[in-house]
Amino acid sequence: MENKLSIASALPEVEAAQALAKAASPERRPQAQPAVTPQPDLRLVIEDQAGAFVYKTIDRRTGEVVLQLPREEVLRMRETQAYEAGAVITTQA
Repeated sequence: MENKLSIASALPEVEAAQALAKAASPERRPQAQPAVTPQPDLRLVIEDQAGAFVYKTIDRRTGEVVLQLPREEVLRMRETQAYEAGAVITTQA
C-alpha cells in the first residue's frame, strides 16, 4: 500500500491562508500618506557684477531668490573703499 501526498495541491491553500493573514495584520493596513509639498521649480542664474560672478538660485514660479552666492552683505562690503581681499575672514589666533 503506497501512500502518496500531493504537495502541489496543498500549496495554493497555504498561500491563500498566508495572504489572508498578511492582509489582516495591522502592519499591512493602509497608512495615512504624508502631505506632499510641491517641489520648487528652480533655475540657476549667473550674473557678472563688477567683474565678479554672482550665482542666484531662483524659484521660477514665484521669482523669489532662494540662494545667492556671494551674499548681499559681501557684495556691499566689496563696494567700499576699505575692502581688501580676505577681509571677510579673520584667521589670527
